[in-house]
Amino acid sequence: QVQLVESGGGLVQAGGSLRLACAASGRTFSSYTMGWFRQAPGKEREFVAVISWSGGSTYYADSVKGRFSISRDNAKNTVYLQMNSLKPEDTAVYYCAADLSLRSIATMRARDYDYWGQGTQVTVSS
Repeated sequence: QVQLVESGGGLVQAGGSLRLACAASGRTFSSYTMGWFRQAPGKEREFVAVISWSGGSTYYADSVKGRFSISRDNAKNTVYLQMNSLKPEDTAVYYCAADLSLRSIATMRARDYDYWGQGTQVTVSS
């Protein structure tokens, strides 16, 4: 069983920054592919960013590319999402997720993830 706990959400003005963190339980965190997803009211959950278990590969949704950065600290069992130049359309509940399958290519599909956090609210005001 893996537990994921997100933190760092909040209210920020457009153009501002936030850093989300996701702390994971489990002794093999370094083998998890970690992803961030978000869900806005009335919309489906969508992919934001993913980092491979090695940290060597990262992928981003086109809507956040160049503004968001995903990273991980395996010594702290934590994955981060640095969000800069935030826009009102970034408003959503942000979820981190863990894929334990050791797949060779980090996945952007929500259905491939085994564990999910409870989510943290990010609100960007205009």
